[in-house]
Amino acid sequence: MAKFDGRIAVITGGAKGIGESIVRKFYTEGAKIAVLDVDAAGAQQLALELDPSGDKVIGLGCNIVNRDEVKAAFTAIVAKFGTVDILVNNAGITRDTIFYKMTEKQWDDVIAVNGKGLFNCTQEAWLIMKEKKYGKICNLSSTNSSGEAGQANYSFTKAGTIAFTKSLAREGGRYNINVNCVRPGVIDTEMMRAVPENVLEDYVNKTAFKRMGSPSEVADVVAYLCSAEASWVTGEELLVAGGYMYR
Repeated sequence: MAKFDGRIAVITGGAKGIGESIVRKFYTEGAKIAVLDVDAAGAQQLALELDPSGDKVIGLGCNIVNRDEVKAAFTAIVAKFGTVDILVNNAGITRDTIFYKMTEKQWDDVIAVNGKGLFNCTQEAWLIMKEKKYGKICNLSSTNSSGEAGQANYSFTKAGTIAFTKSLAREGGRYNINVNCVRPGVIDTEMMRAVPENVLEDYVNKTAFKRMGSPSEVADVVAYLCSAEASWVTGEELLVAGGYMYR
């Protein structure tokens, strides 16, 4: 029996990068999946590739900052699959710059997606999970939740994601909802490849393995946290960083 047979998963930011790997992992483990992404075409293309019939995977365009769009997406998911069992809050953005040069827009954009978007999607899923007394939520934080130069905005939101996780874990136990987060480190994604070469080299050299991790290595840990195997795990933050020495 596959890990997620009979389960319905919603994965935000699922069109590419770590999110895409999570979608692929969950699909191979038997889940029915709603891929949410601001890139509607990308979400739909991935869904079509995995499941041309549309019976098991759907791609939905959704700006998670907009509550009406989030509500509409979850309404469509429930209409299609009947419920939501798993939510992976993967969607996130960076707008890196040294703090004294950071614009209000750069701050607000990151807070909106990584903060309000997290709230919007989680609350919609929570209302469903609370009623059925079952749910698995996994949030994507970062090793840079501990702070990183040029990422005051991003680090702020990723530290908040950890506190958000722990708060909801305390509330969710009575409803049989597990809430955990992972903190990926240097992962081979488009976002990571965009950082300056010397910075990337420094990150890689601080790992025990002297390499970048793969998105699939993050997906494996997310799958564990969302499975029955982690039924006694909640409120945790798991580093998926190859022994990254960030302190």
